[in-house]
Amino acid sequence: MKDALAIEIKGLIKAYGPVQALRGVNLEVRRGEILGFLGPNGAGKTTTIRCLLDLIRPQSGQMRVLGLDPRKDSVALRSRVGYLPGELKLEGNLTVKETLRYFDNLRGRRSDWRYVRRLAEQLELDLEKPVKNLSKGNKQKVGLIQALMSRPELLLLDEPTSGLDPLMQQVVYRLLREARAGGATVFFSSHVISEVEAIAERVAIIRSGVIVEEAEPGALINMSLRRFRLRFREPVDIDPLTAVEGVTLVERKGDREATLQVEGEVDGFIKALGAFPVSDLQSDHLSLEEVFLAYYKNGQKNDPREEQEDAGRV
Repeated sequence: MKDALAIEIKGLIKAYGPVQALRGVNLEVRRGEILGFLGPNGAGKTTTIRCLLDLIRPQSGQMRVLGLDPRKDSVALRSRVGYLPGELKLEGNLTVKETLRYFDNLRGRRSDWRYVRRLAEQLELDLEKPVKNLSKGNKQKVGLIQALMSRPELLLLDEPTSGLDPLMQQVVYRLLREARAGGATVFFSSHVISEVEAIAERVAIIRSGVIVEEAEPGALINMSLRRFRLRFREPVDIDPLTAVEGVTLVERKGDREATLQVEGEVDGFIKALGAFPVSDLQSDHLSLEEVFLAYYKNGQKNDPREEQEDAGRV
């Protein structure tokens, strides 16, 4: 059973002075799976990843990564891992090719440069361009290539599509699926529900330094919240809309404008809306933090911070 796990975390606790970043993280990642590590900014995603690579050390807890103890075998472990940090620092005076050669040299020149060139072509990245002339998105592509280029056993990616446009995000998803098909385990953090839905086979949700949920991506639809701003051609009674399951009224402006919130699937709401004289409709996905506030405050789940405080009072 232990050999089937790429990552095993038990009771991980990390504090930065008075700030408790991790409050007892427990998580297992199976070999060969794509796991999305979902949570709002500041939830503990980056801290967890850095602990796994022994870039920072926790106050307590146990970790095994690819069967190794990160504290005792950090050099051996890193040689088998492709890592993309959330904030990648690059030497501006080097070209993209020189930068990637540098990373390859650190790994003992194990990369296949035909594969590197194919990655650059797919990501539409010019290898001859100086890093200092790259946009944020193109610098992110350099980071992705250096993580993938050695075909590692494990990919630890912190917000891998940050700064990329939607079309390029789809390319990254395809590359990660290819890596997984080649035998790699993919562990990536994100604060975007739709991104995790698009690629992950399993999801671990972290909030306030605690894993609050583990689920299949399909279950995330139940956490999806959208707001619809509606304008009607004539005065209407919106009671039939608010009677639809999952629909709540957020704001009413006169008898011709309303903002409604829809939790979960929108099919019932859209069908009911067909009976109304709609002149304009705008839809927004709520931020993950807003989703979490609704999901964990409306009686469905307890806030993890409250659970920690309650446990401390027992």
